[in-house]
Amino acid sequence: MSITTERGTKQRDSAAPHLAAANPVASIAATEKASADSRSPPADQPGRWSNGLEWPTVIWIGLVHVGALAAPWCFTFKGLGLAIVLVWMTGALGVCMGYHRLLTHRSYQTFPLVRRLLALLGTLAGEGPPITWTAVHRKHHHYSDKPGDPHSPHDGAWWSHMLWLFPRPHDVAWRRMIDRYGKDLLKDPFMRLLDKTFLAWHLALGLALFCTGWLIWDATTGVSLLVYGSFVRMVYVLHLTWLVNSASHIWGYRNYETPDDSRNLWWVGLLAFGEGWHNNHHAFPTRARHGRRWWEFDLTYLTICAMQRIGLAWNVVRGRKGDTAEL
Repeated sequence: MSITTERGTKQRDSAAPHLAAANPVASIAATEKASADSRSPPADQPGRWSNGLEWPTVIWIGLVHVGALAAPWCFTFKGLGLAIVLVWMTGALGVCMGYHRLLTHRSYQTFPLVRRLLALLGTLAGEGPPITWTAVHRKHHHYSDKPGDPHSPHDGAWWSHMLWLFPRPHDVAWRRMIDRYGKDLLKDPFMRLLDKTFLAWHLALGLALFCTGWLIWDATTGVSLLVYGSFVRMVYVLHLTWLVNSASHIWGYRNYETPDDSRNLWWVGLLAFGEGWHNNHHAFPTRARHGRRWWEFDLTYLTICAMQRIGLAWNVVRGRKGDTAEL
């Protein structure tokens, strides 16, 4: 995640699967072939901190966490309930189902309006605009736990959790990444709009939450809705996503022998709407279902199935019959 916008439209990563069985859809093959043609780390990757700090990201993450510190003094059950609803909308629908399984891996298809709505919800999760997020995640799959991985625990647990966000990227490397891994989203005018207006959406949501609480109840409730609906909710969603990058590459069990250190971690799987079954995902990146065994509960996949039943999703990528790696 990075909140870089103008430069963010020039960044990209690849989501090429590590196993041949992870590529069952012809429409995905062309994109992932382009990212599979070179597994070596980027030759122009300079020192991580040589360009200083990415101050917009540092300030953004800092402000979100500082704002959440007001939670004990602003508690209301209305605020808490709103936070829970928005965690599901921005985290489960926006990031997990929208950014990750739809935009990054194309695990299913949906209507353009639904695609845009999910991208907007992902934007409101606070993890950066869709082009940037998708690019970074595709690069993570391309170089997973090897030189070039943006957030591998091989470089330190805290680095993989959140410190990787803070160094200012070099413009040349940034542009090459976007141009290589984000070309599909760069063609979408709405995705480019979200890239340029990332902060505006958050300011609008915060204002709407405060005004709603103030007009319907009182100013105290308005402040509570703002603090819990924006700051507390974003801190929770941010760290859930970051735990997939860090904890799910350090602890847990493996169903598949992938060439990285991805793990299935039960508590991240439950808290992060199914994203914590990370070894399964790295074995078959394009599959909509991350939970493979019966106990690996995957709320995001169940939501995709529900969308499919009512006609809002189709071409859902599932395991092929006879697949030797299928559980």
